[in-house]
Order: sequence, then C-alpha cells, then structure tokens
Amino acid sequence: MPYLCTVVEQNKLIDIRSLSLAQLKDKLVEMGEQGFRAKQIYEWLWAKSCTDFDEMSNLSKPLRENLKAHFTIHAVKVRNAQISADKTIKNSFTLYDGNVIEGVLIPAPERMTACVSSQVGCSLTCKFCATGYMDRKRNLNADEIYDQVVLIAKQAEEHYQQPLTNIVYMGMGEPLLNYSGMMKSVERITSPDGLNMAAKRITVSTAGIAKMIKKLGDDEVRFNLALSLHAANDKKRNEIMPINEQNSLKALAEALKYFYAKTKNPVTFEYIVFHNFNDELEDAKELARFCKHVPCKVNIIEYNPISLADFVNAEADKIEQFATYLRSQGVVTNVRRSRGKDIDAACGQLAIKEKESETA
Repeated sequence: MPYLCTVVEQNKLIDIRSLSLAQLKDKLVEMGEQGFRAKQIYEWLWAKSCTDFDEMSNLSKPLRENLKAHFTIHAVKVRNAQISADKTIKNSFTLYDGNVIEGVLIPAPERMTACVSSQVGCSLTCKFCATGYMDRKRNLNADEIYDQVVLIAKQAEEHYQQPLTNIVYMGMGEPLLNYSGMMKSVERITSPDGLNMAAKRITVSTAGIAKMIKKLGDDEVRFNLALSLHAANDKKRNEIMPINEQNSLKALAEALKYFYAKTKNPVTFEYIVFHNFNDELEDAKELARFCKHVPCKVNIIEYNPISLADFVNAEADKIEQFATYLRSQGVVTNVRRSRGKDIDAACGQLAIKEKESETA
C-alpha cells in the first residue's frame, strides 16, 4: 500500500517517515543529493528504528545537516513506565504534539506481547471501557504506532531478555477508524526492510465496523482479526456498545463471512462475561449460534472494573459454566486472566488519568 505524502508548507519541516521510499528519493534529488541515499536513510528509519539524523553514521555530515534542514522525525517518547506485580509494564507515551497515549508489554512464559494504541482517545463510547469515556483527539500516524512497538520490544529485551513475539492492536482507540494509519503501520512492522515480523503474529481488534471489516477482506490482510463482541443479542449489545446501533449483529455476521471468504483467516470473538448481564445459559446459546457464521474461537476475558462504570465480573463458576457450554457446542474457548490490573494496564482500563513524572 503506497504512502501518501503529507502536504507541508514550505517553511515547515517534512515528517520524513510520512514519505515512501520513492518519494524520499525524489525529495533528495530536489535537494541536490544523490537518490540512492534514500535506501540508506530508509534503512536507518525503519530497519534500525533510528530517530536522530546525527546517529546515521554512514551518511556524510553535510548530508545529515541537509536532512535536518528539510525533515523532522516525530519520535514517540516513553513518558512514564509502571511495572505490575505480574510483571506487566504499562507505558504512557508522549507524542510530538504533546498528546499522550498508553501501551502495554504483557510478558508470558512463551510469548512477549505488545498492546498498542491506534488513536488518541476513542469515539466509540463503549460503556465498560475507560478509553471510551475520553474524547477522540486524533488518529495516530503509522510511525507513532510503529514507535510503540519498537519501545515496547526494547523493554522486553531489557527487562526479560526476551524478544517481542506478538502485537495486538487492543490499546486506546478503534483501529478500523484509523484504517490508513493502522495498515501502514502493519506494512512497516512486517516489511523485510522494517521490523520483519510475521503478519500472523499481529492481531487487530475492532468493536465492529462492518464496512471496514469487508475492506480488510478486500485488502486480503494476513494478520488476525478479533471482534469485541460481549453480547450476541442486539438489544444487549446496543446497551453497552452504541456502535452496534449502526453495525448490527446481522451486518457484522455478513461482513465476517465476506472477510473469511477473502482471507481464509479464522476470527477471534472477545467476550466479557458481566455479572447479571450476559452470563446466563441463554447468552451462551446466542454466542454459540453466532459462532456458526465463520470459523472462529472465543476468548472469554475477565472484566477489569473502572470507576466510571458499575459493571462487575461474573462469578468464577458462572464463567466456567459459560465456557463449558460453548465447548460442548464445538466452539474453541479460552478463558483469559487479566494482566496488569493493579496498575490499570488491563483490557478496558487504559486512560490518561493524571500527569505523570518522566522516567528514565
């Protein structure tokens, strides 16, 4: 997918990572430089994740100065990092314009997972999610998503001596409402001249925008798709996820079938079992019926309370009965335990609560 160059006023520096390799080459020629330097610069920017022109050591000093005169690198910075009792690390990241987002490193015995954000805030107002109570300020650029992955991967190496193995777009924001930024970031993360990570190690989670799920199918994406379902009943889903009013379960089922026909990728359904809301056998039956639309699995997720909502996690025996019924219907079902709950790093808890001090 080609990059689109951001239109920049003449007196402004161009965000160099918004350029494709071809665009960068053309710009260098305009600047009186040799076009072949573009490939070297691109390698520094993406494969080596360099965010300082002065560190591009195989470029001459005059070229580096010329780059600084024309371009900027909008590097994401770690503002604060907290380590949970279960070793999860929650980061607040500062963006070039002063906005703040959050991302999480989730360590496990056999994997290291980066949970990254795609927007500053969110516009979807899901009633159980802390980010849903924030305003959406803007979409993240592809390089800002990429930087989160790089910074979290560095933490995995430094703290746990393990490489990053997985990426989930399950942080702040709705990835499919930042389709271009999300797709460009995946391209850079998976590219051989980027981070060279396998697409199957990446999962993009959506609250459910039917037309964009179909677009994923049209683009024949190779990464995994997860749908935050949480109710297989329109009335209940409307109540907790207003996006369902424009994207009914019927519309989502049609979109998912289209997506599977195009990609042959099974889908993951994420389902929080709320106490006295969607935890009865009838709810499990509705979910099992919905699962028949496409090859899929269900991840039952523990609810993580937030101060803005009154939802409570279902009792452990209710969750087990729910999972047992799904399995009896041939649905692959996993019960996930929350990580990082003590530092508000768990699913649904990401929100910028206060100004935090800078950490080394």
